[in-house]
Amino acid sequence: MNRRILGIGLIAAGLTAPHVFAQDYPNRPIRLIVPFAPGGGSDFVGRLIGQKLGEQMGQTVVVDNRPGAASLVGTQIAARGAPDGYTLLLADSGFTVNIAFFKDPRYDALNDFEPISVVASTPYILVANPALPYAGSLKDFVAAAKGPQAGKLTIGSAGSGSGTHMTGELFRLRAGIKMIHVPYKSVGPANSDVVAGQIHSTISTPPASLPLAKAGRLKILAAAVPTRSRLLPDVPTFAESGVPDVNVTNWYSVMSVGGTPKAVVKRLHEEIHRAIAAPDMRERFAASALEPAPNTPEQFRKMVADEIQRWTRVIKDAGIRQE
Repeated sequence: MNRRILGIGLIAAGLTAPHVFAQDYPNRPIRLIVPFAPGGGSDFVGRLIGQKLGEQMGQTVVVDNRPGAASLVGTQIAARGAPDGYTLLLADSGFTVNIAFFKDPRYDALNDFEPISVVASTPYILVANPALPYAGSLKDFVAAAKGPQAGKLTIGSAGSGSGTHMTGELFRLRAGIKMIHVPYKSVGPANSDVVAGQIHSTISTPPASLPLAKAGRLKILAAAVPTRSRLLPDVPTFAESGVPDVNVTNWYSVMSVGGTPKAVVKRLHEEIHRAIAAPDMRERFAASALEPAPNTPEQFRKMVADEIQRWTRVIKDAGIRQE
């Protein structure tokens, strides 16, 4: 009888353990892996949401930059983390592009991670060195790429297979031009090289480029949206400048390791939505042309699946070779 009672007690303890664990979560620092170098949009959003979550949850959120291979390095490190809510990933659209672009990304987007919520979204933008004689407008830039600078212009990205790379390929195809692709570990270093005149242009994101553009060190030529963004009212779309169908939105999100207890995922989801709704966060988002884009874990999981299918079609239709 005593053994039976002991067995029932152990079973009951096992059933309630996740609930107790969730009540105690977090009781130590949380690691938020940003799979890009400092200075880019992901780093900006990661530090912004990490600081806010730390304030709300009473624990430090340590931003851990792990750049390399268009976010593959950091994403693979996150996938190997313990499923306890103490290892999180700041994922952007490259998270799904990688699955379609790389033959062996070494992570399963739908099984190795628990989607928690998208934080914000923003269009990709094309930026150039303002000192270039053909940086007055996208039309001037494309004309140069088809004329005297044919095959000579360079375009940077956050790495081969990144969302910035795919957007650049889409722009090149739609414009009918040839350019030299220069991959970096983040759009931050790519922007710096555009400013320094080491490369002519790069596909970037507003959080990484707006301060430089406002200082006159970068020129934003176009945004990859169907109609002008209310947060970038002075930036023309690619279509306005004669290059149609270049519409790519980058999203920034938080994910946990696959198998994280549902109660922990729920707590993180609630805290992230609370952070996104905070007035100071809304102000910081607007200043960087970021649109708040919270969703549910279920909606986010479907979005990931749909994005993988989309990029698989784009890469196939464009004849882009997998790596």
